[in-house]
Order: sequence, then structure tokens, then C-alpha cells
Amino acid sequence: MAQVDLEKVTKVYENKVVAVKEATVTINDKEFVVLLGPSGCGKTTTLRMIAGLEEITSGTIKIDGKVVNDVEPKDRDIAMVFQNYALYPHMTVYENMAFGLKLRKFPKAEIDKRVKEAAKILGIEELLDRKPRQLSGGQRQRVAVGRAIVRNPKVFLFDEPLSNLDAKLRVQMRSELKKLHHRLEATIVYVTHDQVEAMTMADKIVVMKDGVIQQIGSPYEIYNKPANIFVAGFIGSPAMNFINATVVSERGGIWISTSGFKVKVVKEHETILEKWIDKEVIFGIRPENIFDKLFAIAPQAENTIQGTVDVVEPLGSETLLHVTVGDNSIVARVDPRTKAKEGEKIDLVFDMNTIHVFDKDTQQAII
Repeated sequence: MAQVDLEKVTKVYENKVVAVKEATVTINDKEFVVLLGPSGCGKTTTLRMIAGLEEITSGTIKIDGKVVNDVEPKDRDIAMVFQNYALYPHMTVYENMAFGLKLRKFPKAEIDKRVKEAAKILGIEELLDRKPRQLSGGQRQRVAVGRAIVRNPKVFLFDEPLSNLDAKLRVQMRSELKKLHHRLEATIVYVTHDQVEAMTMADKIVVMKDGVIQQIGSPYEIYNKPANIFVAGFIGSPAMNFINATVVSERGGIWISTSGFKVKVVKEHETILEKWIDKEVIFGIRPENIFDKLFAIAPQAENTIQGTVDVVEPLGSETLLHVTVGDNSIVARVDPRTKAKEGEKIDLVFDMNTIHVFDKDTQQAII
């Protein structure tokens, strides 16, 4: 396996559209890195530049310490699994998996050994004589992965490989790909717009927007310490609540004040927010950090607010409440035993240790 380095990699198309702008990231040996972002953010273009399927406008791409800017895709020692699997319909599963090795003039015995080993790893041994049309979506997905495995490449590239599968199969394949990563000790670069895929599979997430890398970090860092409002809002479901607010100093503490409520900042955050007193900010709190007062641990007046319940969404293991507080709409993910009813008042408790505060102008994180 190998390390992949992108240094200020830029892609500008002929119509002057900048698809990727100065992307710099290191994908360590044996690391599972996910490029995450909405459609059109440049993640697939970045993957295709690593593969050599897309020419880079400027910057440097290194695989295993070697600059590959002008190296043909077939000579980069990478294997790519596409969104549509790209299987040859007239070939059997065995022939599909063996095709790349045949092109490289591998001995027949070696091809047979590699195909059967990969089929065993993926649990598709009994499918080797079938054609792609006789397979389910999940089976085709496995064959596409198997075709990559037999190559024994330095780097695996996955382009939204689970997007054509149904929800249940996606969950199953996520865990199978994670197991496969551990088993092969492979370097994997994986593209998705699905934050759950990114959070559950990645060692490291690269969040992109409009061709620009917004943040690079572990799933924990991306979720708990988002660099800006975009990252904070993109990760997490339901999305983080964002509220226009003002930082104020009163009653011996620092408070976040907005229409309908005022909550006190914890001691650890006071020093950071001192220089923001009397300034407008964006206050952020995730739905799971807002509790129904009846089920909150040690609620206090300074972190409790009151609002009117607009919608109650029972989900079994939890209940989502859509609540209006002053001019603000807030979503809370609360204990399913809640007695909340639409149109009635409710007391909600904020976990003030988990709040986020963003600069209103730059949208960068303050806390």
C-alpha cells in the first residue's frame, strides 16, 4: 500500500469553471479517507485526478512518494470502483474479475488463484459462473470490489459505490467495506455525499464545498469541532440549530441572548467570548444536546428555555420536537417518553458544554 499526497491541486475546466481549488491533503498508508460534500463540490473530480482520469491544471499528486502528474492511469497502480460498477455484461463474474490481470499478461494459475481468493473474501464463490444480469445490486457491487482486489493495487479509489443500493443493503455493505479495509490493510480514498457513510467508515474525513477543502479531521473532530457553519450544518441529522444571537455580559457571567431566550455560557468558554461581548454571532446547538426538562439531568434556570411545540415526530428510540422560541425555530431530539403535545408550552434544557458559536461575517467557528 502507499501514501497519497495532494499539494495545491487545482482543476479548471475550459469554460473557466474551477472544479477544485488548491486541494492539499495527505492520505496516509493504510488509511481510509472519505471525501465528503454535496453534489458539485469537486470530490469526484479530485478522485479522478488521483486516478489519472482527469488532468490536473496545477499542483502535484504523489503516490508512494513519486510524482504521478504525467503518469498514465494504468501505470499508477491504483484500482477504482465506480458508482455504476462498470461490469462487462457479456462476461461471467470470473472473467470480469480476471480481465485486468489478463491484460497485464499474468500467468493463468496466478489469475485463478487471485480471483478465487478475492471471491472467498467477498463471499461470491458460487457466483463466478454467472453473468452480471443474473446478479442483484449488492452482488454486482461485490464483483466490482473483487475486480479491484485481484489487482492488489497500492491505492483503492471508490466513487459513491453504495449509492445504487437500497437502504438496508447500504448499511450491510458499509460494515463489509470497513472489515475489508482492516483485512487488506489497504489505502482507500472514498467519495460520498452521505455523511453517515463518512462518519461510520472513515479514519479521516475531507469536507469539500465549491471545490475548496473546508476541513480535514477525524469523524469525532468534524462532528464536535466543526471549522465553520457549512461543516457544522452538513454533518449531523437533523442538522445543527443556527440562531442569530448577541454575546452579553451581565449578572457576573457571559450570556447568549436572542429573541425569546437567554442562556449562560459555561466558565471554560467565557475567556474566548469576552472579546465578542455586545457583538452579533451565530449560536449553534445540535438537536441531541437539547433535552425535555422532565428528563434532563440537573436542569438550571440559566440553561432552560421555554417554547411552543409545533410538531412532534416520534421515531421509536427518540422523538423530534419542532419548537418555536421567540422568532426562532428549534429542533430538539428528546427522550421518547416526552409528554410534549403540539400547540403546548415546553421547557427545554441546553447542554451548554456542547454549544458552538460562529463569527457572523466569516462563518468561522469561535467555539
